[in-house]
Amino acid sequence: MGFALRGALLLIRTEASIKVQVGITVLVTIAGFYYSLSATEWILQIFAIGLVMGIEGMNTAVEKIADYIQPEFDKKIGFIKDISAGAVMLVSIAASIIGVIIYLPKIF
Repeated sequence: MGFALRGALLLIRTEASIKVQVGITVLVTIAGFYYSLSATEWILQIFAIGLVMGIEGMNTAVEKIADYIQPEFDKKIGFIKDISAGAVMLVSIAASIIGVIIYLPKIF
C-alpha cells in the first residue's frame, strides 16, 4: 500500500495531464454536490474519474519504461506510446460523455 500511495503521489506531482485531471475532478465533485447527484450518478462519476486517472497512470508508466528501454527515437516505441495515449483518449471521451449525460439535464 505504501508503494502504491507513493506512486500515486509521484504521478500527481510530476505529470501535467494528471494535474489537469485532478483539477477537473475537484470541479465535477463540487458540481456533484451543487446539483445533488443521485447515488447512481455519483457511482458513474467516480468510476469515470478513476478509470481516466488509472489509465493515465498506466500510460505514464508505459512511456517511462519505453523511454528507459529506448531513449532515442524509435518508430516501434512511438507506436507503443501512441497506442497507450490512445487508450487514455478513449476513456476520456467515455468519461466526457458520462459527464454530459449527468450534467446537461441539470444545467438546462
